[in-house]
Amino acid sequence: MLTIFDCDGTLIDSEGIACSVCAEALSGIGVPYTTAEFAARYAGRPARETWAHVRETYGVTLPEGFNEAINREIHRRLDAGVQPVEGVRAAILAIGGARCVASSTGTAQLNKNLVTAGLADLFAPHIFSVHQVRRGKPAPDVFLFAASQMGADPADCLVIEDTVAGVTAARRAGMAVLGFSGANHSGPGLEERLLAAGARAVVAHMRDMPAAVAAIRRV
Repeated sequence: MLTIFDCDGTLIDSEGIACSVCAEALSGIGVPYTTAEFAARYAGRPARETWAHVRETYGVTLPEGFNEAINREIHRRLDAGVQPVEGVRAAILAIGGARCVASSTGTAQLNKNLVTAGLADLFAPHIFSVHQVRRGKPAPDVFLFAASQMGADPADCLVIEDTVAGVTAARRAGMAVLGFSGANHSGPGLEERLLAAGARAVVAHMRDMPAAVAAIRRV
């Protein structure tokens, strides 16, 4: 069974950074959000879709260069030293088997983040980005692309994801999903939302991930 890992919020503790920057930027233009609120609503969704939803929902015009400024600040904070999720390296090695990454992050930043977090060696060259497909999560494109590049049938893939958008994308791809709720952006109710989206189970710490993966492989 091919194991497909999401990156942000699953392998590296970056989702909280991104959500914090976005929440601060929205609050600065009169659309108040906390980091937790932004994560619950938008984590894992492409920026283009997020800002379109914000414009439609709140009737605001985003300042020129809004997304570019956010990206610069997110990248600045990530480059300062993004950390791997606690216990993730040991979990990846214990899970074993064929594996890859399929992420909503752009190719260059994705590879840079994995290098900074000290995880690139576990996946390279099997690192796939939303920039390689037409649609981002919750569409299934990036997971289907990853499976095709790895020569795997979608029905023989297991995705590890931390967002509703990601779980939804994996289920639409016909793949089994394990949810992860142990990253720094996780808030109350995340486990329930991941299960409702179709995750087989939700793991709160990477030390428990190998056993959860093994249980699904036995089915």
